[in-house]
Amino acid sequence: MKRNRIGLIGLPMAVIAIVVMLVIPLPTPLLDALISLNITVAVIIMLMTMHVQRPMEFSAFPSVLLVATLFRLALNVSASRLILLHAYAGTVIESFGHFVVGGSLVVGLVVFLILIIIQFVVVTNGAGRVAEVAARFTLDAMPGKQMAIDADLNTGLIKEDEARRRRRDIADEADFYGAMDGAAKFVRGDAIAAVVIVVINLVGGLIIGVVEHHMPIAQAVDTYSLLSIGDGLVSQIPALLLSISTGLIVTRAATADEDDFGSEVLMQFARQFRAIQIAGAVLGVLAFIPGLPHVAFFLAGGAALLIAQRARSVTMRRKQEKEALENKPEPPAAIDSPEQLALEMRVDPLELDLAADLVDLVDPNRGGDLLDRVKGLRRKIASDKGLIVPAVRTRDDINLPPSTYVIKVHGVEVARGTAPPGRVLAIGEPIASLPGESTTEPVFGLPAKWVPAELRQQAVISGSTVVDRSSVITTHLGEVVDAYASQLLSTQQVRQLIDLAKSTDPALVEELASAQLGPIEIQRVLAGLLAERVPIRSLVRILEAVCARARQTKDPEALLEAARTSVGSAIIAQYVNDGELPVIMLDAALEQSLLGDLRAGDEGSQLVTDPGTLEAIVRQVAALAEQAEQQGRSPVLICAAKLRPALHRLLSPVTPRLGVVSVNELTPQVRVHRVGTVSAPSPDLAVPA
Repeated sequence: MKRNRIGLIGLPMAVIAIVVMLVIPLPTPLLDALISLNITVAVIIMLMTMHVQRPMEFSAFPSVLLVATLFRLALNVSASRLILLHAYAGTVIESFGHFVVGGSLVVGLVVFLILIIIQFVVVTNGAGRVAEVAARFTLDAMPGKQMAIDADLNTGLIKEDEARRRRRDIADEADFYGAMDGAAKFVRGDAIAAVVIVVINLVGGLIIGVVEHHMPIAQAVDTYSLLSIGDGLVSQIPALLLSISTGLIVTRAATADEDDFGSEVLMQFARQFRAIQIAGAVLGVLAFIPGLPHVAFFLAGGAALLIAQRARSVTMRRKQEKEALENKPEPPAAIDSPEQLALEMRVDPLELDLAADLVDLVDPNRGGDLLDRVKGLRRKIASDKGLIVPAVRTRDDINLPPSTYVIKVHGVEVARGTAPPGRVLAIGEPIASLPGESTTEPVFGLPAKWVPAELRQQAVISGSTVVDRSSVITTHLGEVVDAYASQLLSTQQVRQLIDLAKSTDPALVEELASAQLGPIEIQRVLAGLLAERVPIRSLVRILEAVCARARQTKDPEALLEAARTSVGSAIIAQYVNDGELPVIMLDAALEQSLLGDLRAGDEGSQLVTDPGTLEAIVRQVAALAEQAEQQGRSPVLICAAKLRPALHRLLSPVTPRLGVVSVNELTPQVRVHRVGTVSAPSPDLAVPA
């Protein structure tokens, strides 16, 4: 609470007091204290800029710089008023005017002008240019950084909160460098104002001393000029410190260790100990050349050689520790042991094989993050679908063609793609103007190009969607998991899910036991839901519905329909757009006819309608679905609950993305929009078997 009160009241009052100083005279003791405070604050700010690890840790610097500059100008005005009125402005200014410059007007002017040149021409000019370039490049890099965040979010590597934080950091960074570009102008203007104020004090003091106080010209120059120079030096020392602080904070670059400025410089100099050795040897040679200062060069060369030797020992020790950690031997395993043979015989549920030139994607030392992205993908699928994806076994395969990866499910190859090294995938219409190898995006089949990584920014500017290699592979893997989710759900995983449900709903597990439903029956129901792309996150609701239905029948198809009805709202939500559900309906006569042709079988209910009629129905449904998709809609086929499983098996090979739902799954909140009706084909149009 105390800190909040200082921030809310103290700082605004201090700024108001600075403005008041511009118009109200200050007593000399208070002016001395404020000048000392000004120098102290400048030193503190410079040390803070040297100790921050990243520029954004001192994001308030531009505002602090403005307040400090205004404070210093207010002190200049107060000092000028006292100099011109009383020919005295306190002990600090008098000390700088007499002691620091030896009481010499010429020396004082030279020192003052040198400080102005250092600040204005060297430090301020360079810092302003760096801030301007940093602001421009930060703004240019924002789209690429935003796309990288979106790619990490889509693959599940980060969560929404982390993505929001990163986006905020990017925006804050752009605002910071933009503010620093303007803050550099404060320092430049302050240097100009200092020169003008000193000139005004010199001229004004000479006029007042001669005209008003009737002083000789020499006495007036000696009195007012030295005080004016002292005032200029007092103000320019903290101004120079703030200029240095501005240059330090805009030239800091992010380092892997995120050290402060001093530690970073020492570490980097220590790595280059050979350069220090050579410099020491050169200085030692110069010490023996006649006419040169032997002692000075000899001492400097010896100090450089000692520092180089110390830096070499520190660098070599760190290198040995790193190599020892990396080369730590692992316990050997018996090649022909039963455990090892059983491990090699085992077929993993999900495998990712990489060609030899793609191994860098899984090597963290080479910037590879594929394994981390796969872990994020597993978390995302678990969160979205409720499926515990088995660990993905990733390994290299020298038999694969270069730049190729293969995805296997239970040892069988189900997908294959390419990810050339040094390339990024550009997707979209503008790719025609980009150089690279044409290809097809592996998930949605969109035209794409593998373009050189150095042209990534050019591809983004052209309007293409740019995806890195790890994101391509991770997205492809996610699509495979979605398509083969039912095969990846094992009985052991179902048992784990049931145990998880038991921790929150123990009575439900007891009901499953009384209904004589074991993990095998539950696995069959959950696998059926996943095969139709239905999430199983609402596990408790699904188990409750299955348990209630199992008291009447153990038919797997009936249990599956009961589970679908329990999560009907989640199923329908996948296809609803703005509260509207586009549906393809069956003609009432056709639906009654198909219900009459429904027969139970070992693999579920089947339609015994003649094949020609079924083919005509499939053609009508496919045509209506394609027509709706061209209009930007994702329709579903709606039918009776008993008819739904048979129709889904009939239509899924032709229209795999078409949802087939029953009337029991509809919710009152959804508005149904009919996009077409499938009618019974006339005998003339039916295709003969």
